[in-house]
Amino acid sequence: MLPIRKFTDIIILGAAVGLLLICFVSLPAQEWKRVKDLRGNWKFSLGDNRSWAGYDYNDTEWDSIFVPATWEDEGFPGYDGYAWYRKHFRLSPSDLTKNLYVNLGYIDDADEVYLNGHFIGFSGSFPPDYYTAYNLERIYRLPMEYLNQIGENVLAVRVYDQLKEGGIIRGQIGVYQKANDLKLLLSLEGSWKFALHDDMNRKQADYDDSKWKQVMVPATWETQGYRNYDGFAWYRKEFIIPEELQGKQLVLVLGKVDDLDEAYLNGKLVGRTGRMKDISWRAPSDEWLEIRGYELSLTDIRFGEVNVLAVRVYDALVQGGIYEGPIGIASYQDYKAWLNKTQKPKSNFIDNLFK
Repeated sequence: MLPIRKFTDIIILGAAVGLLLICFVSLPAQEWKRVKDLRGNWKFSLGDNRSWAGYDYNDTEWDSIFVPATWEDEGFPGYDGYAWYRKHFRLSPSDLTKNLYVNLGYIDDADEVYLNGHFIGFSGSFPPDYYTAYNLERIYRLPMEYLNQIGENVLAVRVYDQLKEGGIIRGQIGVYQKANDLKLLLSLEGSWKFALHDDMNRKQADYDDSKWKQVMVPATWETQGYRNYDGFAWYRKEFIIPEELQGKQLVLVLGKVDDLDEAYLNGKLVGRTGRMKDISWRAPSDEWLEIRGYELSLTDIRFGEVNVLAVRVYDALVQGGIYEGPIGIASYQDYKAWLNKTQKPKSNFIDNLFK
């Protein structure tokens, strides 16, 4: 769900609420097409063992459980703690040409998800730094490089429940294609390094981020343990751009960021939205609704080598962070065509009202 927009001028808060409703209604609906229904019987085991994430793990002796449903309603009343789910499935060759996501609905309380043994996402946090994400819908990208082109795929979901109901409790469970999805040459969705507060040294490629926490992108930082935090934060991500992309016009796509951002590739500023130097109490603005697409200079990219992307973010109030995709590298032609097809013309109604 998109975050509720904050308005920073308390004096005009009443009028701003009405304007918020106008903006929210105008947002394009997220459309999904289900290509594989995963509702039904899954393999299930209480306890916790990291080897259960493996593609080749033998789960034939595990219990069967219906998904979605609380595990209390499926024969495990009163259980709180760790458990694992596993699901075997196949995809048609035509589906494997698309950008795919798995929707796991709502999980009580925290989860980690693996595709064919590869970690692809998490929500909430396990003990000892426990926090719940029971009210967050789980949608994780299925990286094409981890999918089996021929044969069986295996999803493994590690779950921790603190109290009361637990498990994959509700939702439209399945594999989905996003309608009008941007074709990415390289997806950067998934786990990123993250740290609160501000330090401009963090933009440098050789900055030591080894002690930083991991967060999922896209997602607000409030849903990942940083509740009630407003201010500066930094994201960092390492990736390799294949050598065969040399000579192409490339765009760094950062989706939507709440509120302002500056993006640095290998220490060099490649794009920004909003002016962080002018941060103060100010009239409402709509930077949080803008898709970030920053054209890259070929001289800024290390083809075939590790690149370091650092994103400085400022959030004024309520929710913050890189909260909505797509996130990745796209060709300039694909990006422009996608924008023209999916993005409505920007309205200046609010800007004009507060001039």
